[in-house]
Amino acid sequence: MSGPLLDHIAVACTVLEDVLPLYTEGLGLRLLGVEAVPTEGVRVAMLDLGGGARLELLEPTTETASIMGFLARRGPGLHHIALRVADIEAALAQAQAAGLEIIPPAPRPGAGGSRVAFVHPKTLQGVLLELVQPGAGVHGDAPPAGPAAGGTL
Repeated sequence: MSGPLLDHIAVACTVLEDVLPLYTEGLGLRLLGVEAVPTEGVRVAMLDLGGGARLELLEPTTETASIMGFLARRGPGLHHIALRVADIEAALAQAQAAGLEIIPPAPRPGAGGSRVAFVHPKTLQGVLLELVQPGAGVHGDAPPAGPAAGGTL
């Protein structure tokens, strides 16, 4: 069984409609869909990067959204990378056993019907990492869960 695969790279932005054309018209990326993720206080646009990987644009929908602090400190830009795992509970157990700090609550609902968890950046050299167990998907090209989609960490 192979290890996790790249699921997506996330970019924080303030207004999706201002940024989306830069990626679709400017770079020719195909928009897979836009949806609200109430548990995170964001609206996401997923763009196809090919090979099952995606680019996720994040827009805050509330003043208490977790990305509001990021935008206030750093401004728009690269927010996190996400790895696709077949079994999020097994991946979390492995990560915690290795000393990685998980940001609670975990796992929780994510975009496209996925289940997600985040690893605190202080335990990964400043990188915020998201673990994603794909769901049924509302973005059309969401990869299936299971061994072909990558194993645990």
